[in-house]
Amino acid sequence: MRNIFVLVGKELRLYFISPIAYVVAMVFLAVSDFLFYNQIRFYSGLSMQMMQMQGNMPELNIHESVFRPSLMNMSIILILIMPLLTMRLFAEEKKGRTNELLMTSPITITEIVLGKFIAVMVVYLLLLVLSLHLPFVLSVAVPISWSPLFASYLGLFLMGGVFLSMGLFASALTDNQIIAAVISFGILIGLWMVSPSGHNAGDSAFKEVAGYLSLMSHLDGFVKGLISTRGVTYFISMTCLGLFMTHRVVESDRWK
Repeated sequence: MRNIFVLVGKELRLYFISPIAYVVAMVFLAVSDFLFYNQIRFYSGLSMQMMQMQGNMPELNIHESVFRPSLMNMSIILILIMPLLTMRLFAEEKKGRTNELLMTSPITITEIVLGKFIAVMVVYLLLLVLSLHLPFVLSVAVPISWSPLFASYLGLFLMGGVFLSMGLFASALTDNQIIAAVISFGILIGLWMVSPSGHNAGDSAFKEVAGYLSLMSHLDGFVKGLISTRGVTYFISMTCLGLFMTHRVVESDRWK
């Protein structure tokens, strides 16, 4: 465990002495705030229209009307920016030949992979924590149910594990950060688009498989406020798959 914590500290220092983490955080928060603001405006306009028609303030579910679409939009933003967080993790080591020192050090491949993964997960968790200012600001004006919001953020956190493990795998495949980002983006888009493909397959086994593999369907359950063991198992299994593939690629590099 000591080796893992040393690697986590090293990677976190590299994140915060470079502009990557700050630029990603700025873009993520700016776009998320803009989309959240637009959703609030839509919710307010809808409330006013219903009040004019009914003569009193309507009872609208603010989580379904505001947070659910906003958080689903946030997940799409993450598809675009997560590859930027993971692209350098192995690709930069390969390009700078520092991976040779890492591979010959008394550190196991499992410790290397987990150290880098935990570091980028910490950065991602900070992004999620920073985005919590949105519900806190809104809670000043209207009452908010925090239970479904907790489930939603848990879903985003688990989904982030899948995104980052796949990005880590993509970074291990090449010494070019841009190529790593493109590969990672392609994998994430593929996982995201599994559900629409399944819907077009009609009643078939492929539809059932596509429904289970779809990130969108599992995340939507969490964003609705439902924490299911099926969803948790899916996200953890996909994260472990990404880490396993990364481990195999790094292990093959050690023997070259």
